[in-house]
Amino acid sequence: MLALGIMVPVLPKLIVQFEGGDHARAAQVTGVFGFAWALMQFLASPVLGSLSDRFGRRPVLLLSSLGLGLDYILMALAPNLEWLFLGRVISGVTAATFATASAYIADISPPEQRAARFGMLGAAFGIGFIVGPALGGVLGNTDLRLPFWVAAGLSLLNTAYGFFVLPESLAPEKRRPFQWKVANPLGAFQFFREHSGGGLGRLVVAAFFYYVAHESLPSMFVLYTDFKFHWSEKTVGLVLGAVGVSSMLVSAVLTGKAVKLWGEGGTLVIGLLFGIAGFACYGYAPSPTFFLIGVPLVGLWGLCGPAQQALMSSQVDATQQGQLQGSLSSLRGIAGMIGPLLFTQSFAYATEHRGWPPGLPYYLSSALLVACLLLSLPALKRGRSEPLGASGLH
Repeated sequence: MLALGIMVPVLPKLIVQFEGGDHARAAQVTGVFGFAWALMQFLASPVLGSLSDRFGRRPVLLLSSLGLGLDYILMALAPNLEWLFLGRVISGVTAATFATASAYIADISPPEQRAARFGMLGAAFGIGFIVGPALGGVLGNTDLRLPFWVAAGLSLLNTAYGFFVLPESLAPEKRRPFQWKVANPLGAFQFFREHSGGGLGRLVVAAFFYYVAHESLPSMFVLYTDFKFHWSEKTVGLVLGAVGVSSMLVSAVLTGKAVKLWGEGGTLVIGLLFGIAGFACYGYAPSPTFFLIGVPLVGLWGLCGPAQQALMSSQVDATQQGQLQGSLSSLRGIAGMIGPLLFTQSFAYATEHRGWPPGLPYYLSSALLVACLLLSLPALKRGRSEPLGASGLH
């Protein structure tokens, strides 16, 4: 996650450089890059997960880390956009090991310790993605290619650690044959179709809008602040780090207290209202100071996600929780393909046509959260309002 986070503040800047400073064209290209990366994640995640069930977790994690390290070297040396795009596609495949890492934790943890250990894994992901953009911004301020070399070094160190230290977690007798029907990323549609009754159907569509709105942050933050405020790589990285810290504090400290006070439904509504206001603040921002006001508001939007997930979990029985989470992961993958294109293309249109605000992508995010709120309200009457358990954390 540290290596992935390092890329966030510099990749769009490198694309702008390749496009000769044309922000509109760079936004279009960035959207295509984001779509391709998310598509590879969507297709590769279940395949790598199934391969780890067949051959063990360790080979998949080792080959993925090695491939990611070599891929960052390719991107560091990329002479043009075509080679950079190829590197991004390969990155989408080699970085699609989150499910495999989670399976490793499940293999080595007794049931009563899994929630705590998944929390440790989530904290490691969160810290890596907070420190990564800040470090990438500082490194990119020196040379836009330097963060790619550092990311390559981190990934290759990861490979060395895995090779010399990390043991296999899946015993041979627990492995199963590889089956394409299991490694199918489209299984989510069948699951949601079978469970569209009650409040789940509305909550799932609302969650999809939530996931799409979230894509405006990684796809537009760098381009928008560069275009509007001319922020340096260092400034972008530090502000992204602040966004990550605020989101992690909300998830770790405030969410549980909010659910105890207002219930899952009330927490969902309050989180969405903060998100609507925060994205509108980003879109309108006439100055950097006004934009920074939106950072804690978007951070408080983080109240919404766990409450939303807990409400959806309450709509299916205990034997279907795994299917629900896997299906939601596929839904996030689809949103990850749509969001970058939607926001970067709308930004390109707004910057090329007079009369349209450059903050249009963030206004769209705010509108998506309004739709999410309107869809969720009827379903909340059916949902439970009890303290948030492990099912609400992600």
